Amino acid sequence: MAKKPRQQAHRGPRKAPKGVAIYHDMKVYENFERCAHRLFEMVRWAQEESPGAPRRLYLDIQGHRNSAGGYDRDAIELMHDFGIGHLLRFLTELSTPLLRVRNDHQCDDLPDFLVITYPDDGSDYGYDAAKLSLKPREKQAEERRSKPTLKAITEYLGLTEPACLICWKQPVERCHVVADKLGGSNDVRNFALLCSAHHAEAPDVADAESFWAWVDYAELRDSPDKWLNAPAELQEQLRKEGVRVGTPRREPQSFFSAVKRELKALYGWTDAHFTSAVWEELMEEFHTVLDSATGRHFSIEKKVSTYAWAYDVARRRVAGETGPGQGTVTHLSPPDHGQGPDQEAPVP
Repeated sequence: MAKKPRQQAHRGPRKAPKGVAIYHDMKVYENFERCAHRLFEMVRWAQEESPGAPRRLYLDIQGHRNSAGGYDRDAIELMHDFGIGHLLRFLTELSTPLLRVRNDHQCDDLPDFLVITYPDDGSDYGYDAAKLSLKPREKQAEERRSKPTLKAITEYLGLTEPACLICWKQPVERCHVVADKLGGSNDVRNFALLCSAHHAEAPDVADAESFWAWVDYAELRDSPDKWLNAPAELQEQLRKEGVRVGTPRREPQSFFSAVKRELKALYGWTDAHFTSAVWEELMEEFHTVLDSATGRHFSIEKKVSTYAWAYDVARRRVAGETGPGQGTVTHLSPPDHGQGPDQEAPVP
């Protein structure tokens, strides 16, 4: 039989790669640094998975309000300074609660890593380990004698119903970020919603951002528990996608072993920190921090989270690291600056 002539394939213009939509909700427990790193990693992942595809980033903000009802410094810096000033170069579109911006010249040369530094402009960044003073997130607290209602905190957090910020369990308790006995206010911004177990576990410290950092850490640690009440078919689908459902039971350990684990997981300690420490000096500073900048909640004599924070602040005091620290950031400035991705410059 004669072969049927092959038809030439139609060689029209190549289809553009499908776009990638990236969504992130800046949680109340995320600060600028942690959220910026996560956005950077998501955009980098999208670039690696779909090179050349248009990337659209949709950003929501939970909480992060100032005394006037607008967004606080971290949220503004994230949306404007980081989002528009740096990340937009690598996106086709950036959408935030305040604005939507397009970029018709998306770049695909995103750097491999991002390191954030604090500007040397006298701004109040980080916790000053030398002063051990009260450091709330709200700069001008609303003066009120009673705690805000559960409904008011739920609405501030943008939740449809009250649930633990860490595990989503109900019922919840109103948890001071900085305890009133340490000078914390009854401003709605000084409250979190936690289940009784996580409320009892949360740190009682004078630094609000350290409290929120612990909530962030605990949420990542315990997030698989969020799916325990989901329908069985959804749990099965999640497992097929590699999502953990339910947190494995933690083995019993001594109090100091638990503190050591948290120092490594949350504060970046290594074995070298433990072996090189001059413990007599460290313990003296530890008790200074414990007496001056921590409290005791629920009559719990010792908390792992509080002790871990106090040890880390004590280490910084011994080492003379009283400020928030300095570093460099892989440069992400807009194209018109004429600087490439390998150059470095400070970014707030």
